[in-house]
Order: sequence, then structure tokens, then C-alpha cells
Amino acid sequence: MASVSKPAKKNSENRKHEPTSPAHEERLDPRRKPAPTRKPIRTDNTSWAINWIAGGWLIAAHVGAIAAFWCFTWEGLATCIFLHWLTGSIGICLGFHRLLTHASFRTYKPVKWFLAIIGGLAGEGPSSSWVAHHRQHHALSDQEGDPHSPLDGAWWSHMLWLGWTRPDAEHRKYLERWAPDLRRDRVLRFIDAMFLPLHFAMAGLLMGIGYAMGGWPMATSLVVYGMFLRLVLVLHTTWFVNSASHIWGYRNYETTDHSKNNWWVAIIGYGEGWHNNHHAYPRMAPHGHKWWEFDMTYAAIRLLRLTGLAWDVVDYKQKSLEDAQPS
Repeated sequence: MASVSKPAKKNSENRKHEPTSPAHEERLDPRRKPAPTRKPIRTDNTSWAINWIAGGWLIAAHVGAIAAFWCFTWEGLATCIFLHWLTGSIGICLGFHRLLTHASFRTYKPVKWFLAIIGGLAGEGPSSSWVAHHRQHHALSDQEGDPHSPLDGAWWSHMLWLGWTRPDAEHRKYLERWAPDLRRDRVLRFIDAMFLPLHFAMAGLLMGIGYAMGGWPMATSLVVYGMFLRLVLVLHTTWFVNSASHIWGYRNYETTDHSKNNWWVAIIGYGEGWHNNHHAYPRMAPHGHKWWEFDMTYAAIRLLRLTGLAWDVVDYKQKSLEDAQPS
């Protein structure tokens, strides 16, 4: 594995655009140095416990996905592909990541709430938890305290880190520290609380549509492909950004972590695989910085801007947005 490099020369340009949340303030501390040795995050002073709920959720999703071998339909496959894009690219990459975590653009509050609902349906947890984990990752990337660094093991960074949780009181403090802006939004808190009910509602909707189209065989196919298989594929796509994009690939920028640009993760992850670019300029809306680094999620942001649903799109290569603030 490559050694930790010196900070990028352009980081000073990037810093003046960062939101002033605790996560970003800690990440931008000029005294921060790469740690020579590391311990897994679960060895800190937090009272960690096995997350049986998350473990059960992930096991159920993977077991349900196996049923796809016995209930294939073209309608089910099309549903899986469409919902993979909707919840993965629009929900997670555009909504949870570039809007809620990094404020890469601004939009109307109803649009933000809608994107939070779509992102929640990706099955990766409520928006506040997702954002808190990702901000902590940027603040301590590949250092002690990074929630999912491959330096703790490839499988740890890919999915095993999800098997641990904090007591409720400590988790609330964690969210207040890393995602205070989301916790102040009452609608986002309600959407977070509806995480599981929304999934059951989605499964019921797919079942009803499938039954109307072709009875119980079609209903079963749409639920298995649109819920279980799609959830598993979206989850592993996102996890590859955490693992593979910190292990394999090339670097356009010198950063203090091991982030890489990984072409195949960028393809399946709707542009998120250009991870070294993102770590060099976290708030920049486009993650592809070279002409060949296609970013499907940024194409969606450009479409939102053309329709008037997005503005103050952060792109340091085109113009400075000194006054851009998180919505």
C-alpha cells in the first residue's frame, strides 16, 4: 500500500469554501499529521457493542437477494436497475453525499427532504447517521478514528465496520457533533425516524404493482429484485467507495490519506469512484476532474441547475463561490 503523501498544493484554495461544521473544522486543522500507527475505531473510549439490528438487516437483505435466482422476470430486472440508479445515484450520491454532507449545491427545502427520503430507501441508514459517518471519515481519513479505513483491514472498511454501534446517549452526542445542521431540521429528523416504515411501504407498493401486472409470481419478482437484490447491490456499490477506492487506483492530487481514483468503482458508483479528486476538493460538485472521468451524478446536478432546482453549484475550477453556504 502506498505511503501517505504530502498535502495538496491546492488545499488552501479548497479550505476557504468548506462549511463550518465541527467535522470540517477538525479535518482542516493545519496541525493534523498522518498517524504513524492506528487502532480500529472500536478501541476508543466509546462503549461499543455489536450492532445486532444492522447485522440482522444486512443478513436479511442478502438472504432475500438469493431468491432472485428463482423468480427472474425482465420486469423485475428493469425495476432493480431503475431503483439502483434512483436510490444509489440520486438518493445517496447526490442527496446524502453531495448535498447533505458537503453542501456542493443549494436547493429548495422540499427538494432536500425528497432527496433524503430517496437516500433513506437505499438501505444505508438514516441521513443524519450517514452524514455523520462520512464527515468523520473526511476529518480523520485513514487515521486513527476513521470509521472505515482499509488500514484496519479491507473487509473492515467494506462492511464489517457496520457491525458495531454506540449506546443511544453516546450516539446522540455523536450526531450532534458531526451532523448538527441535520439534527436542527425537524423534517429530516422525522424522515430519519421513518427509515424502516418507508422500506415496508416501498415493498408494499412494489408488491401491489406486481400483483396487478401478473399476480403473485410478478409481485414476488418485483419485491425480490426491487427491494432485496437492489438493496444488496447498492450497499456493496457504496462500500466499494470506502474500501476499493482507498486501496486500488491512481491519484491526481497529493492528499494526506490513501484515497484513489478507481475507474470501475466510478462506473458502478455513478462517479463516486473518482475518490482522490473528492478528497482533494470535498465540496466540489463534479468528482471527475479529467475529461475521461465521467460523473453521472454531476450530470444530474447539472440538470437540476438547468431546471432551476439547484444553484450555487460549487466548482472551484470554474469560479469562486465565496458566499456559498450550506442550505
